Amino acid sequence: MAVEGRSGEGKIALVTGGGTGIGRAIARALSREGYTVAITGRRAEILERAAGEIAAETGGALKAMRADIGDPVSVQALFREIENAFGRLDLLVNNAGMSLPSVPMEEITFEQWSTIVAANLTGAFLCTQQAMRLMKAQTPRGGRIINNGSISAQTPRPHSAPYTATKHAIAGLTKATALDGRPFDIACGQIDIGNAATDMTARMSVGVLQANGEIAAEPTMSVEHVGRAVVYMASLPLEANVLTMTVMATGMPLVGRG
Repeated sequence: MAVEGRSGEGKIALVTGGGTGIGRAIARALSREGYTVAITGRRAEILERAAGEIAAETGGALKAMRADIGDPVSVQALFREIENAFGRLDLLVNNAGMSLPSVPMEEITFEQWSTIVAANLTGAFLCTQQAMRLMKAQTPRGGRIINNGSISAQTPRPHSAPYTATKHAIAGLTKATALDGRPFDIACGQIDIGNAATDMTARMSVGVLQANGEIAAEPTMSVEHVGRAVVYMASLPLEANVLTMTVMATGMPLVGRG
């Protein structure tokens, strides 16, 4: 029986990079809304632990599915597993990604560049491709894809060329997916996140390089706000779409002159 007010009751969601940080917060928020949530990543033990802990907290159904989203064979196997386990997919959250330490552009190796592109861009494309195939074929057809763009999809930090380039590319992938998915009731939007408090952003409180060359601490916000924002985007009927949303710590130095 559906619980009144829970927008995800009876729906299936897949969150990439769902074992830690922002992905885990999104998976938790979706589970609270009644979604059956699959989380994927490369480290099976972390996924299993996260799935168990979230299920114990929310009472929801979670499934850990190990995959390397930068590998097309692994992604194809992941979506076969989704289809076999659930028969459909209502929501894909392309969250998985990685960054480098602050490195001047001329010092970035080809291997570093390739690794970031595979994790942040190729992975999102491969998962989107498979999700669209499934969403077009299922009954009822359609679904929603939400991409984690990051504030870096809008504005770079110093010495962040690979990460910034991939996140700007995610903005293009989001719009192309929204256009190509339109005839098939597939909506696609992007959430740009600024300074959510996770292990990856712990250095913010110590100090990070600013555009003027100074090192300064930056405010952060609870990662739970990101989960709530994704739930809102996902709760809309497929006739409506949040194409882009920015959720950021109010005091972070994004708006202004650098």
